[in-house]
Amino acid sequence: VLTDPAGRPVAVRVFAGSTADPVAFTEIVTVIRDELGIQRLVLVGDRGMITSARIDALRKLNDNPDTATDSGWITALRAPAIAKLARADGPLQMSLFDAQDLAEISHPDYPGERLIACRNPALAAERARKRSELLAATDKLLAGVADRVARGTLAGAGKIGISVGKAIGKYKMGKHFHITITDTTFTYHRDTAGIDAEAELDGIYVLRTSVDAEGLDPAAVVESYKNLANVERDFRIIKTDDLDLRPIYHRLEDRVRAHVFIAMLAGGAVVGGLLG
Repeated sequence: VLTDPAGRPVAVRVFAGSTADPVAFTEIVTVIRDELGIQRLVLVGDRGMITSARIDALRKLNDNPDTATDSGWITALRAPAIAKLARADGPLQMSLFDAQDLAEISHPDYPGERLIACRNPALAAERARKRSELLAATDKLLAGVADRVARGTLAGAGKIGISVGKAIGKYKMGKHFHITITDTTFTYHRDTAGIDAEAELDGIYVLRTSVDAEGLDPAAVVESYKNLANVERDFRIIKTDDLDLRPIYHRLEDRVRAHVFIAMLAGGAVVGGLLG
């Protein structure tokens, strides 16, 4: 779905269900260039859409004389990459945020790109609250396993391990606990150092972009990324919330495309109403 900056749908394209995301991603770049005549394109996507592999594909399109276009990108780094930047000798230090909530940094792992580090205090508070609740819930489950082992109703390292695995897997908090299991005992405690290290990055996210500062200053990069929420809202309206695009029962490709196009037009009307 192509939208204007406010998220109003402008155009839609349907790919065959067997089309892999990387293929669709690179194809749509050439479609926008050739059919819409847009020579300078900046693609904004989340961590799952604009991956390193797809950035490499964009670079190849830019470098190929037959497909050359001025295509840039804005996306976000995953948590392990942010943690790497925040190491003791890394460029991402909390002192960057003493006076403001965003700062531009660089790192040799991202040649020719700019990194915009941002801090969202509200997101930090929410993540801290959620982690605390999940840790407490996991503690309760592990305490139940420990009680069964202590009473002798659960024995054997294998069986204990299965119960522990279920407990720490339910809330995906296993990385925050140190666990010791024998045939007759089970002990655990929180990894306080690891929890504290993760907490230091609460509310921190890092955007990576190939767009130079003359094209977008740091604040504009952040605003462009946040505008993804408008597109996500459109997808929700079209697919589930209001229009229930799926399931599609048409057999012919043209009818499928017409179905989606009508849904896009209706979605535009809904979005227009929301925006007043």
